[in-house]
Amino acid sequence: MKYLILFIISMVPLIELRGSMLLAPGMGLSGTSLIFVYFLCVLGNMLPVPFIYFFARKVLIWGKDKKYIGKFFAWCLDKGEKGGKKLQEKAGKGLYFALFLFVGIPLPGTGAWTGTLAASILDMDFKKSCIAVVCGVFLAGIIMVALGMLGFGAFSALF
Repeated sequence: MKYLILFIISMVPLIELRGSMLLAPGMGLSGTSLIFVYFLCVLGNMLPVPFIYFFARKVLIWGKDKKYIGKFFAWCLDKGEKGGKKLQEKAGKGLYFALFLFVGIPLPGTGAWTGTLAASILDMDFKKSCIAVVCGVFLAGIIMVALGMLGFGAFSALF
């Protein structure tokens, strides 16, 4: 059951793999099962990626004209397009490497969900984007495991 909880937490936007890897030690899932937990959380974090890439932009476009959600959806599209164009100008040919670093450095608001949404809005190649995102998720996971081993996962014992 603990593994299923971590898998599901890894799919949640904003929390993703970063949160689940910090929760694992407090759930008693460190040590010998650490490699299994790592790959389980990576898989959970990557599962929504194709859906985000292919459908999130369409949902935002659909919703931008709706009464209650329209302003927010239009704002998301506008913000994503403007930010994406800036990133394209700055990164140039290194756009996929920039996506990898964006997803791989575990800071709030950066992760597979946000990176994939940006790739979708920028009409980046699906296969190359997925490779950049999965490599970024692997890097973020390694960083989070290291932080967890240093004791930053201790707060999860409260839960």
